[in-house]
Amino acid sequence: MVRYRKLGYVELNVTDLEKSVAFYRDTVGLEPAGKGPEGEQRFRCSEDPFAVALHQAPKPGFKRGGWMLEDASQFPVLHKRLEAAGVPYETFSATECEKRGFASGTRIMEPNTGAVMEFYLLPANVAPRAFAPTVAKIQRLGHVVWATPHKVEAVAFFRDVLNFAESDSIGENTTFFRAFPNPYHHGIGVAKGAQQRFNHLNFMVTEIDDVGRALARLKANNVPIVFGPGRHPASTSVFIYFLDPDGLTLEYSFGMEEFPEINPREARRLEPMPQNVDAWGSYRDPRFGATGEIEAHTIARATQ
Repeated sequence: MVRYRKLGYVELNVTDLEKSVAFYRDTVGLEPAGKGPEGEQRFRCSEDPFAVALHQAPKPGFKRGGWMLEDASQFPVLHKRLEAAGVPYETFSATECEKRGFASGTRIMEPNTGAVMEFYLLPANVAPRAFAPTVAKIQRLGHVVWATPHKVEAVAFFRDVLNFAESDSIGENTTFFRAFPNPYHHGIGVAKGAQQRFNHLNFMVTEIDDVGRALARLKANNVPIVFGPGRHPASTSVFIYFLDPDGLTLEYSFGMEEFPEINPREARRLEPMPQNVDAWGSYRDPRFGATGEIEAHTIARATQ
């Protein structure tokens, strides 16, 4: 089975790079980490070289995301599973690794959400560097959620091919997975939707006060708050959702259930009712998750 460390990075498309850079730095509280090889602006929120990258594009949305594998032995396991499922993949060339700062990597277009997923390792000589919080004590990049009309197939793919562990579902609407054996309740979510779409990106914060301070800061800067503050019964997280300058949905959350690797509890199916989405009963604005194209990518070959 494939073993992961974590969700390592998410790259987003934005329509006004300069404006978005200021927002993600000054309002979200990410640390600038220089330019990437495609001119994207990178940001840190943990000990890794980068966790978020912003690309100038005609339409806002999800470009790609990266999941760090446990070690190099996971690549053959991953490739074998992809081949058995008939899913094309491409491996990072030495040139791409050098330009982007990776030791190795594999890329797929997940067939049901259309999302480009990358599986990677950092070079052994990359030393962790502490992240210095500013307006929010961000702990780590938390999770990414997509919507798709092919939710049933997507759930099966993440579970049976990629070996993501199901934590909970809310009816037929949303299923939450953790990148096994990462303990956090979810690193991805798959929601049922009329079309393939980016839903939201989450940042986990260190203190519940970060959520309260965010509420005040977002209101002071006229940033739309589209859900919360509230508490998700499935993960136990306290949350607040808000929009970036393009209308992409972002989330701060505090606290999350953690699963042991051995003998974790069974995944639950919660009834699809408002109190199972937010125990505090806050209002979800219709703009929540409404903006966000998923950029397509053609995989050129099945193997390399």
